[in-house]
Amino acid sequence: MVKVTFSVDQHTVDQLKTTAERLGKPQSLVVREAIAEYAARAGRLTEAERRRMLRILDEVIDARATRPQADAMREIRAVRRARKTGGRRHLVE
Repeated sequence: MVKVTFSVDQHTVDQLKTTAERLGKPQSLVVREAIAEYAARAGRLTEAERRRMLRILDEVIDARATRPQADAMREIRAVRRARKTGGRRHLVE
């Protein structure tokens, strides 16, 4: 274990003591568990970020196509052929 020193407000200290007593765990263990839980959540999206991304996805899904589907399918087939044969053989202007 490594000893560290932090400065926290009195309310945080009171919450730590109350939580440790209620759980029957040492304060240091409560702090370690809280930090581990916070670290696990830190990489997740916030509710606002999640809603924003879902709104963007809804907008993309609702957007009308800007060209005929046949043209898009032709381009997709051309890309697939190019990938199978090692890419473009000429410069695109």
